[in-house]
Amino acid sequence: MSDIPPIVLTFSATDPSGGAGMQADVLTIASMGCHPLSVVTAITVQDSSGVEDVQAVDADWVVDQARTVLEDMPVAAFKIGMLGSLENIAAIAEVISDYPDVPLVFDPVLASGRGDELANEDMLDALRELLLPQTTLLTPNSMEARRLIVDESNEADDPSLAESAKRILQLGCEYVLITGTHEHTPKVINTLYGEGGLLRSDTWPRLPGIYHGSGCTLSSAIAALLANGLSMEDAVREAQEYTWEALKYGFRPGMGQHIPDRLFWGRGDDDEKSEETRH
Repeated sequence: MSDIPPIVLTFSATDPSGGAGMQADVLTIASMGCHPLSVVTAITVQDSSGVEDVQAVDADWVVDQARTVLEDMPVAAFKIGMLGSLENIAAIAEVISDYPDVPLVFDPVLASGRGDELANEDMLDALRELLLPQTTLLTPNSMEARRLIVDESNEADDPSLAESAKRILQLGCEYVLITGTHEHTPKVINTLYGEGGLLRSDTWPRLPGIYHGSGCTLSSAIAALLANGLSMEDAVREAQEYTWEALKYGFRPGMGQHIPDRLFWGRGDDDEKSEETRH
Protein backbone atom coordinates (compact mmCIF):
# COMPACT_ATOMS: atom_id res chain seq x y z
CA MET A 1 0.00 0.00 0.00
CA SER A 2 1.38 3.39 -1.04
CA ASP A 3 2.20 5.98 1.59
CA ILE A 4 0.79 8.60 -0.80
CA PRO A 5 -3.00 8.95 -0.99
CA PRO A 6 -4.54 9.18 -4.47
CA ILE A 7 -4.28 12.73 -5.81
CA VAL A 8 -7.22 14.56 -7.42
CA LEU A 9 -6.81 17.90 -9.18
CA THR A 10 -9.84 20.17 -9.25
CA PHE A 11 -10.33 23.18 -11.53
CA SER A 12 -12.99 25.39 -9.90
CA ALA A 13 -13.93 28.79 -8.54
CA THR A 14 -13.61 29.89 -4.95
CA ASP A 15 -16.68 30.22 -2.74
CA PRO A 16 -16.09 32.32 0.40
CA SER A 17 -19.17 30.78 2.03
CA GLY A 18 -17.54 27.34 1.93
CA GLY A 19 -20.70 25.81 0.50
CA ALA A 20 -19.75 25.14 -3.11
CA GLY A 21 -16.92 25.51 -5.59
CA MET A 22 -13.30 25.02 -4.65
CA GLN A 23 -13.98 24.74 -0.92
CA ALA A 24 -16.62 22.05 -1.49
CA ASP A 25 -14.30 20.14 -3.81
CA VAL A 26 -11.35 20.19 -1.41
CA LEU A 27 -13.46 19.12 1.58
CA THR A 28 -15.09 16.30 -0.35
CA ILE A 29 -11.92 14.98 -1.96
CA ALA A 30 -10.13 14.95 1.39
CA SER A 31 -13.14 13.33 3.07
CA MET A 32 -12.93 10.49 0.52
CA GLY A 33 -9.32 9.75 1.42
CA CYS A 34 -7.58 11.62 -1.40
CA HIS A 35 -5.19 14.54 -1.54
CA PRO A 36 -6.74 17.55 -3.32
CA LEU A 37 -4.84 19.84 -5.69
CA SER A 38 -6.68 23.10 -6.38
CA VAL A 39 -6.45 25.24 -9.51
CA VAL A 40 -8.53 28.41 -9.09
CA THR A 41 -10.45 29.44 -12.22
CA ALA A 42 -12.40 32.38 -10.78
CA ILE A 43 -13.01 34.32 -7.59
CA THR A 44 -16.62 34.81 -6.59
CA VAL A 45 -18.52 37.14 -4.33
CA GLN A 46 -21.26 34.98 -2.85
CA ASP A 47 -22.93 33.77 0.30
CA SER A 48 -25.29 30.92 1.07
CA SER A 49 -28.05 32.66 -0.90
CA GLY A 50 -26.39 33.18 -4.27
CA VAL A 51 -23.62 34.64 -6.41
CA GLU A 52 -23.21 38.41 -6.50
CA ASP A 53 -20.15 38.73 -8.75
CA VAL A 54 -17.49 36.66 -10.53
CA GLN A 55 -13.93 37.60 -11.46
CA ALA A 56 -12.31 35.08 -13.80
CA VAL A 57 -8.64 34.31 -13.21
CA ASP A 58 -6.37 35.07 -16.18
CA ALA A 59 -6.07 31.96 -18.37
CA ASP A 60 -2.26 32.04 -18.24
CA TRP A 61 -2.46 31.89 -14.45
CA VAL A 62 -4.83 28.91 -14.67
CA VAL A 63 -2.38 27.10 -16.94
CA ASP A 64 0.60 27.95 -14.75
CA GLN A 65 -1.17 26.73 -11.60
CA ALA A 66 -2.03 23.43 -13.27
CA ARG A 67 1.27 22.79 -15.07
CA THR A 68 3.30 23.51 -11.95
CA VAL A 69 1.57 20.89 -9.78
CA LEU A 70 1.16 18.38 -12.62
CA GLU A 71 4.90 18.40 -13.24
CA ASP A 72 5.45 17.78 -9.52
CA MET A 73 2.81 15.21 -8.51
CA PRO A 74 1.04 12.21 -10.12
CA VAL A 75 -2.67 12.91 -10.54
CA ALA A 76 -5.17 10.02 -10.47
CA ALA A 77 -8.28 12.01 -11.48
CA PHE A 78 -9.38 15.44 -12.66
CA LYS A 79 -12.51 17.27 -11.58
CA ILE A 80 -13.80 20.37 -13.37
CA GLY A 81 -16.39 22.75 -11.96
CA MET A 82 -17.03 26.42 -12.74
CA LEU A 83 -14.62 27.69 -15.40
CA GLY A 84 -15.09 31.45 -15.34
CA SER A 85 -14.34 32.41 -18.94
CA LEU A 86 -14.11 31.27 -22.55
CA GLU A 87 -10.32 31.61 -22.37
CA ASN A 88 -10.17 29.33 -19.33
CA ILE A 89 -12.14 26.63 -21.12
CA ALA A 90 -9.63 26.60 -23.98
CA ALA A 91 -6.68 26.68 -21.58
CA ILE A 92 -7.92 23.80 -19.42
CA ALA A 93 -8.84 21.74 -22.47
CA GLU A 94 -5.24 22.09 -23.68
CA VAL A 95 -3.79 21.10 -20.30
CA ILE A 96 -5.89 17.97 -19.83
CA SER A 97 -5.28 16.85 -23.42
CA ASP A 98 -1.79 15.91 -22.25
CA TYR A 99 -3.28 13.39 -19.77
CA PRO A 100 -5.71 11.27 -21.81
CA ASP A 101 -5.47 8.30 -19.43
CA VAL A 102 -6.51 10.27 -16.35
CA PRO A 103 -10.30 10.12 -15.75
CA LEU A 104 -12.05 13.49 -15.91
CA VAL A 105 -15.29 14.23 -14.03
CA PHE A 106 -16.93 17.41 -15.29
CA ASP A 107 -19.70 19.18 -13.35
CA PRO A 108 -21.03 21.76 -15.84
CA VAL A 109 -21.80 24.67 -13.51
CA LEU A 110 -24.01 26.82 -15.74
CA ALA A 111 -25.93 28.69 -13.02
CA SER A 112 -25.99 29.05 -9.27
CA GLY A 113 -28.62 27.34 -7.16
CA ARG A 114 -30.51 30.64 -7.11
CA GLY A 115 -30.38 30.85 -10.89
CA ASP A 116 -27.53 33.34 -11.39
CA GLU A 117 -26.10 32.78 -14.89
CA LEU A 118 -22.49 31.57 -14.85
CA ALA A 119 -21.98 30.55 -18.50
CA ASN A 120 -22.97 32.31 -21.74
CA GLU A 121 -23.66 30.75 -25.14
CA ASP A 122 -20.08 31.17 -26.37
CA MET A 123 -18.87 29.29 -23.31
CA LEU A 124 -21.43 26.54 -23.91
CA ASP A 125 -20.19 26.14 -27.48
CA ALA A 126 -16.61 25.85 -26.20
CA LEU A 127 -17.64 23.29 -23.57
CA ARG A 128 -19.26 21.16 -26.23
CA GLU A 129 -16.36 21.40 -28.65
CA LEU A 130 -13.30 21.34 -26.38
CA LEU A 131 -14.16 19.69 -23.07
CA LEU A 132 -16.94 17.16 -23.60
CA PRO A 133 -14.87 15.05 -26.03
CA GLN A 134 -12.26 14.69 -23.26
CA THR A 135 -14.74 14.03 -20.44
CA THR A 136 -15.02 10.63 -18.82
CA LEU A 137 -18.16 11.48 -16.81
CA LEU A 138 -20.42 14.53 -17.12
CA THR A 139 -22.66 15.21 -14.08
CA PRO A 140 -25.36 17.73 -15.06
CA ASN A 141 -28.64 18.23 -13.28
CA SER A 142 -31.68 17.86 -15.52
CA MET A 143 -31.81 21.59 -16.31
CA GLU A 144 -28.12 21.69 -17.28
CA ALA A 145 -28.47 18.54 -19.37
CA ARG A 146 -31.25 20.06 -21.45
CA ARG A 147 -29.48 23.41 -21.79
CA LEU A 148 -26.39 21.71 -23.17
CA ILE A 149 -28.24 20.12 -26.08
CA VAL A 150 -31.56 21.92 -26.68
CA ASP A 151 -31.92 24.02 -29.82
CA GLU A 152 -33.45 27.20 -28.37
CA SER A 153 -34.65 28.28 -31.82
CA ASN A 154 -36.87 25.20 -31.93
CA GLU A 155 -39.66 25.63 -29.37
CA ALA A 156 -40.79 22.04 -29.95
CA ASP A 157 -37.41 20.67 -28.83
CA ASP A 158 -38.22 19.29 -25.37
CA PRO A 159 -36.21 16.08 -24.99
CA SER A 160 -36.68 13.51 -22.28
CA LEU A 161 -33.77 12.93 -19.92
CA ALA A 162 -32.91 9.73 -21.78
CA GLU A 163 -32.83 11.62 -25.08
CA SER A 164 -30.79 14.40 -23.45
CA ALA A 165 -28.25 11.84 -22.27
CA LYS A 166 -28.07 10.28 -25.74
CA ARG A 167 -27.34 13.66 -27.35
CA ILE A 168 -24.74 14.53 -24.71
CA LEU A 169 -22.94 11.24 -25.28
CA GLN A 170 -22.89 11.99 -28.99
CA LEU A 171 -20.83 15.10 -28.16
CA GLY A 172 -18.00 12.81 -27.08
CA CYS A 173 -18.08 12.13 -23.35
CA GLU A 174 -17.94 8.53 -22.17
CA TYR A 175 -20.63 8.59 -19.46
CA VAL A 176 -23.28 11.00 -18.26
CA LEU A 177 -24.97 11.01 -14.85
CA ILE A 178 -28.10 13.17 -14.87
CA THR A 179 -29.33 14.12 -11.41
CA GLY A 180 -33.04 14.54 -10.82
CA THR A 181 -33.16 17.06 -8.01
CA HIS A 182 -34.89 19.65 -10.22
CA GLU A 183 -37.50 17.23 -11.56
CA HIS A 184 -41.01 17.25 -10.07
CA THR A 185 -40.89 13.69 -8.78
CA PRO A 186 -41.72 12.38 -5.27
CA LYS A 187 -38.18 10.98 -5.00
CA VAL A 188 -34.91 12.05 -6.59
CA ILE A 189 -33.92 9.77 -9.45
CA ASN A 190 -30.33 9.87 -10.73
CA THR A 191 -29.56 8.03 -13.97
CA LEU A 192 -26.20 6.94 -15.36
CA TYR A 193 -25.88 6.43 -19.11
CA GLY A 194 -23.09 5.06 -21.27
CA GLU A 195 -22.62 4.25 -24.91
CA GLY A 196 -25.03 1.32 -24.63
CA GLY A 197 -27.77 3.33 -22.90
CA LEU A 198 -28.96 3.23 -19.30
CA LEU A 199 -26.42 1.68 -16.92
CA ARG A 200 -28.07 2.29 -13.57
CA SER A 201 -30.87 4.29 -11.98
CA ASP A 202 -30.79 5.19 -8.29
CA THR A 203 -33.72 6.55 -6.30
CA TRP A 204 -33.26 8.63 -3.16
CA PRO A 205 -35.72 10.12 -0.64
CA ARG A 206 -36.23 13.79 -1.43
CA LEU A 207 -34.85 15.84 1.45
CA PRO A 208 -36.46 19.09 2.63
CA GLY A 209 -34.69 22.35 2.01
CA ILE A 210 -32.40 23.70 -0.70
CA TYR A 211 -28.72 22.85 -0.68
CA HIS A 212 -25.67 24.88 -1.71
CA GLY A 213 -22.97 22.74 -3.30
CA SER A 214 -24.66 19.38 -3.72
CA GLY A 215 -23.48 19.02 -7.33
CA CYS A 216 -19.89 19.92 -6.40
CA THR A 217 -20.02 17.33 -3.64
CA LEU A 218 -21.31 14.54 -5.86
CA SER A 219 -18.90 15.14 -8.74
CA SER A 220 -15.87 15.53 -6.46
CA ALA A 221 -16.80 12.35 -4.59
CA ILE A 222 -17.00 10.42 -7.87
CA ALA A 223 -13.61 11.76 -8.96
CA ALA A 224 -12.09 10.73 -5.63
CA LEU A 225 -13.58 7.24 -5.80
CA LEU A 226 -12.31 6.78 -9.36
CA ALA A 227 -8.90 7.87 -8.10
CA ASN A 228 -9.22 5.15 -5.45
CA GLY A 229 -9.65 2.57 -8.19
CA LEU A 230 -13.40 1.96 -8.22
CA SER A 231 -15.25 1.21 -11.43
CA MET A 232 -17.49 3.94 -12.84
CA GLU A 233 -20.74 2.28 -11.71
CA ASP A 234 -19.43 1.59 -8.21
CA ALA A 235 -17.99 5.09 -7.89
CA VAL A 236 -21.30 6.64 -8.96
CA ARG A 237 -23.26 4.54 -6.47
CA GLU A 238 -20.95 5.17 -3.50
CA ALA A 239 -20.66 8.89 -4.26
CA GLN A 240 -24.46 9.21 -4.28
CA GLU A 241 -24.63 7.50 -0.89
CA TYR A 242 -21.98 9.85 0.51
CA THR A 243 -23.67 12.93 -0.96
CA TRP A 244 -27.12 11.97 0.30
CA GLU A 245 -25.74 11.50 3.81
CA ALA A 246 -23.90 14.83 3.60
CA LEU A 247 -27.17 16.51 2.62
CA LYS A 248 -29.15 14.66 5.26
CA TYR A 249 -26.86 16.01 7.96
CA GLY A 250 -26.51 19.41 6.27
CA PHE A 251 -26.77 22.65 8.24
CA ARG A 252 -27.97 26.21 7.61
CA PRO A 253 -25.30 28.56 8.94
CA GLY A 254 -26.61 31.68 7.22
CA MET A 255 -29.80 33.14 5.82
CA GLY A 256 -29.76 31.19 2.56
CA GLN A 257 -29.40 27.57 1.55
CA HIS A 258 -28.29 24.61 3.61
CA ILE A 259 -24.66 23.46 3.27
CA PRO A 260 -23.84 19.74 3.07
CA ASP A 261 -21.93 18.34 6.03
CA ARG A 262 -19.12 16.67 4.13
CA LEU A 263 -17.53 15.47 7.36
CA PHE A 264 -20.73 13.92 8.76
CA TRP A 265 -18.92 10.62 9.33
CA GLY A 266 -16.48 12.30 11.71
CA ARG A 267 -19.06 13.59 14.18
CA GLY A 268 -18.28 11.00 16.84
CA ASP A 269 -20.28 12.56 19.69
CA ASP A 270 -23.63 11.35 18.42
CA ASP A 271 -23.78 7.56 18.71
CA GLU A 272 -27.22 7.39 17.12
CA LYS A 273 -26.05 9.31 14.05
CA SER A 274 -23.02 7.06 13.72
CA GLU A 275 -25.23 3.97 13.87
CA GLU A 276 -27.60 5.39 11.24
CA THR A 277 -24.69 6.25 8.96
CA ARG A 278 -23.34 2.70 9.09
CA HIS A 279 -26.69 1.44 7.83
